[in-house]
Amino acid sequence: MKTIFFHMQGYRDLPDDFAKRYESIWVTPPNDELCDPEKVAKYLRWNVEELELADDLGFDGLGVNEHHQNGYGFCNSPNLIASILARRNSDAAIVVLGDTLPLHNPPIRVAEEFAMIDCLSGGRLVAGFPVGSPPDTVGNYGTPPTQVRPRYYEAHDLIMQAWTKPGPFPFNGEFTKLRYVNPWPKPLQKPHPPVWLAGGGSVETWKFAADNDYTYSYLSFSGHKAGKSMMDGYWAEIEKAGLDDNPYRAGFAQLVVVGATDAEAEKLYLKHLRNFYSKALHIPVYMNAVPGFMTKRSAEFALRQGAVRGAHKTILGDPRTASWKDFTESRMVIGGSPDTVAQQLEEAIRNLRIGHLMALFQIQSMDRELTEYSLRLFADKVLPKVRGIWAKEGYEDRWWPQGATRNSRRKAVAAAEAAL
Repeated sequence: MKTIFFHMQGYRDLPDDFAKRYESIWVTPPNDELCDPEKVAKYLRWNVEELELADDLGFDGLGVNEHHQNGYGFCNSPNLIASILARRNSDAAIVVLGDTLPLHNPPIRVAEEFAMIDCLSGGRLVAGFPVGSPPDTVGNYGTPPTQVRPRYYEAHDLIMQAWTKPGPFPFNGEFTKLRYVNPWPKPLQKPHPPVWLAGGGSVETWKFAADNDYTYSYLSFSGHKAGKSMMDGYWAEIEKAGLDDNPYRAGFAQLVVVGATDAEAEKLYLKHLRNFYSKALHIPVYMNAVPGFMTKRSAEFALRQGAVRGAHKTILGDPRTASWKDFTESRMVIGGSPDTVAQQLEEAIRNLRIGHLMALFQIQSMDRELTEYSLRLFADKVLPKVRGIWAKEGYEDRWWPQGATRNSRRKAVAAAEAAL
């Protein structure tokens, strides 16, 4: 079982009345009013320090992603952060989940920068290829909604050809036309870094993962109970394609907070959870569900799942007044003592059948010290308990970077051979 410390890198200091005063956390929150560059300078250093701490504490991977013009996660270039982590002497994976392909013009830039990170890191890169969210692709970058997925598929094809074909060669796509495709360098990993897909509700992503033997990770803040129907749909697609049920084909994002006791966790983290769900997820429907962005099949699936999801999760109501039980009993958040968190995480991992856990510990308004406290408790008392999940079944993680040898069988074998 692989656990990735996934950092959203949100803006930590939004006003208490943010949701009343502003239309959205994404696209339109006025930057001069809300985003102080001096605070961002401090937050960015905290973010990198927290990622480096997770590396030192033994997490299997470090995760970053891309968003634009928002306070929910202001890392607009995850490759910049990944390059800092790549320079470290480490055996942890660098999970860039990922570069939003339709936003790069030409997308050959993704192939080049990912290859640089892979070489610099010693082959530790996971190449995440998300389609992107409507606020980013349509709202911020002005991509016509019906072009987002076609641009994505074409960008994917260009990148994979750039990594696997001898250059130079021409590429004549609908949106990108290049006389010479000849990136220097190519990735260190052969034939290329493992590709992970990230989904938020589009069912086409399941088939794309199955067709290409990529992993699929469901990124949601509703918790594993609410995500069950989505992951069941993915596994049904895998079965339909005649592929094995290896849990390392799948991942899931989960908010996690740890205290010495359940009572301490509630005292320390409840206000930050209320802050996150009331401010960081404050997005109007017309920005988050743009007509034409989602296909007919995905829209029909989303409508069918609405009632089912609502039937087996606690409705928060106003997140500003939601209780600890509202967050934790619904499993939107897994939180409490180390024993509570370990038990609930195993429940989530087996419920969804995932081999990659994207664990989010830095919850928006939490400061550096509190984030470190939660991280250290998890690393010391929870991580050893969840790492062995799926070990008895003997599954191999075929989608893990070749150079990321932490806790791997390859590392154990190499150590044994060196001792002979």
